[in-house]
Amino acid sequence: MNARDRDGEGRARSARPRDGLGRPLAYGEPGVERQPEGIVRAPAETVAEAQRLLDAGMPFHAHEVFEDAWKSGPGAEAPLWRALAQLAVGLTHAARGNAVGGSRLLRRGATALAGPDTGDGAGGGGPYGIDVPGLVRWARALAGRVEAGAAVDAAAEAPRLSSPRDAPERPAPR
Repeated sequence: MNARDRDGEGRARSARPRDGLGRPLAYGEPGVERQPEGIVRAPAETVAEAQRLLDAGMPFHAHEVFEDAWKSGPGAEAPLWRALAQLAVGLTHAARGNAVGGSRLLRRGATALAGPDTGDGAGGGGPYGIDVPGLVRWARALAGRVEAGAAVDAAAEAPRLSSPRDAPERPAPR
């Protein structure tokens, strides 16, 4: 019989520790704390928590925050949160060295975020202060660099989710 790790509700879930990009590590190795699942947040809290994780080089964890929003929020907002989750997991794959998967997910997320009406995402900002046009440009540019063989550092490539006028200022590099 195959003994599988289970969560508190009996669902199969690997107990192996994971690194900051969500890759499994060997049992017993120190890993990064997992993002709790099923957290219902206000949209502004979702954006703030995802930004914190992206800035920390943890796009896999940010994708889980977006996934919670898409699964717990109003159905009309699901496409927004799903597209943002695709961008985060695209960055995850790119940082893991998976150029094909990374670029595909970045492009898929950018297309979904841009929507059929704006094409290139140039139609203005998005809901909750999200910089939709900027994210679309970021994702498409990063996808092109990844396809060309660029190595990706998740923290260095982290996008700004909020439009410049809505975003708190980032501290100057030291």
